[in-house]
Amino acid sequence: MPHVVTQSCCSDASCVYACPVNCIHPTPDEPDFLTAEMLHIDPAACVDCGACVSACPVDAIVPHSKLADAQQDYLQINAEFYKEPRPRPLLAPVIAAASVDQSREPLRVAIIGSGPAAMYAADELLTQPDVQVNVFDRLPTPHGLVRAGVAPDHQKTKQVTRLFDTIADQDGFEYYLNVEIGKHLTHEDLLEHHHAVLYAVGASSDRRLDIPGDDLAGCGSATDFVAWYNGHPDHAHRTYDLSHRRAVIIGNGNVALDVARILTSDPDHLATTDIAQHALEALRHSRIEEVVIVGRRGPAQSAFTVPEFSGLLAAPDVDVLLEDSDLSLDEVTVARESDGTLEHSVTQKLAMLREVPSQGAGRKRITLRYLSTPTRIVGDERVVGVEFVRNALVVSKDGTVRTHATDATDTVEAGLVLTSIGYRGVPIAGVPFDDVKGVIPNTDGRVRDGSDGPISTGAYVAGWIKRGPSGFIGTNKSCAQETVNALVDDFNSGLLAQPTLPASALKRLVRARRPELVDRAGWHAIDRVELQRGAEQNRVRAKITDRDDMADVVAKAQPRKRLPLAVVRRMRGSTTLV
Repeated sequence: MPHVVTQSCCSDASCVYACPVNCIHPTPDEPDFLTAEMLHIDPAACVDCGACVSACPVDAIVPHSKLADAQQDYLQINAEFYKEPRPRPLLAPVIAAASVDQSREPLRVAIIGSGPAAMYAADELLTQPDVQVNVFDRLPTPHGLVRAGVAPDHQKTKQVTRLFDTIADQDGFEYYLNVEIGKHLTHEDLLEHHHAVLYAVGASSDRRLDIPGDDLAGCGSATDFVAWYNGHPDHAHRTYDLSHRRAVIIGNGNVALDVARILTSDPDHLATTDIAQHALEALRHSRIEEVVIVGRRGPAQSAFTVPEFSGLLAAPDVDVLLEDSDLSLDEVTVARESDGTLEHSVTQKLAMLREVPSQGAGRKRITLRYLSTPTRIVGDERVVGVEFVRNALVVSKDGTVRTHATDATDTVEAGLVLTSIGYRGVPIAGVPFDDVKGVIPNTDGRVRDGSDGPISTGAYVAGWIKRGPSGFIGTNKSCAQETVNALVDDFNSGLLAQPTLPASALKRLVRARRPELVDRAGWHAIDRVELQRGAEQNRVRAKITDRDDMADVVAKAQPRKRLPLAVVRRMRGSTTLV
């Protein structure tokens, strides 16, 4: 009875090292690991020991006999990965943790950001004794895009936060939440208290369309919309008009699929999740019947991943339709498909797309549209539609496939237009930034002063701000390992300056600059209240979305400090009741 990897796979490779027969691939030492959309279990080699099930942080691995109806496709997805023999060693080599020189003073590291890359980096550092890791985040709550980006109906994926909480409960770890670096503290402030500063701030902005009408009411970004329905405190105040029957999403990556699925889901199904209450109420009154997902290139260049698309096809009570029934393919894809050299994931996507109908059963629907580039958002004061130019695929002399605009145009009526065409990093005051690539320039995680400049001593990066918005939650584990190894090598070699201030001085400085600091105990208080309120409402979690409300929860949870004896004596001698 082979085990099967399903949609919620985070690719952190914990299962790879737990497997005694090396039947889970690709492994972190294999060339296709960083580009793989998920991991796969070889059904012929699996010995049904269940070690991978215990190791998986998101419950993505199940015995094939326990697959739900909506998960049956993953039997074939896992098996087809091994259709062609792949060379592999007996066991995947374990990447050794960085070893800190214990003859030196205890290592202190500040990590900026609290998402997957930050938490995996903290975990790597805390494998060593006496290391102090202080994690800073501008939000009052941790976990980055796992909390504010993963769709609320993907609760298994969100379970990776249980691993992050285990990491945060280790000795030597502290949260400094609700603190913005570059505003409340500077890079130099941090280096006075730490040997190194590791930036893992992700890519919190998004790319814009920059076409006429993109500033009209009703036109926004999918990034902001996701933050809104996930209860991000910076976006909770937003409102979206869902009164028109159609919405259009520009871009066809995983975020576009998430947004389309949420817009067409039954609100009663979402009501048990951790979706923000304001978003749930808006969706209950939504009149949207169709969401059109638009890509400028062809089906072979679809940006979504196989597991996410499989999950979309399994969404209940929603028809997924394909507007272009002929599935136009470019010459390169046709040739590679015929000779068997097409990438495994592309082959799977095309096979799944060929099964998508062009007409539905009259339910809510998600329509996939290809070879269309938006040229104008139509409307006077607010959106009423999107004008598109139709594209053709052409092959350049170098063999790359490009789009070429034709003379054909059309307009799609819509009352909501959301763009989902990529994330990009945001500069941090006092830290080098590559504005073209949207990342902090670096070599193997060591920050550079410009793309070709010297290494900035004591500054490091991990995650999307290091490599750009690529990979999945678990991909950040190997990314963080590389950076931490570089950091520890520099520490052991004496290249990092010793902090000039004692460790005990840090919290005093932060509280002086940011009295609204939320530490580890403060986050625990917020977490407890959200979980308790969720249980009372039969929900996974009822998120607090207002900063002032969070501050009240933290303040009420703070233990009262015992007053100095001299103060107590003075109070007792006073006639004033206290």
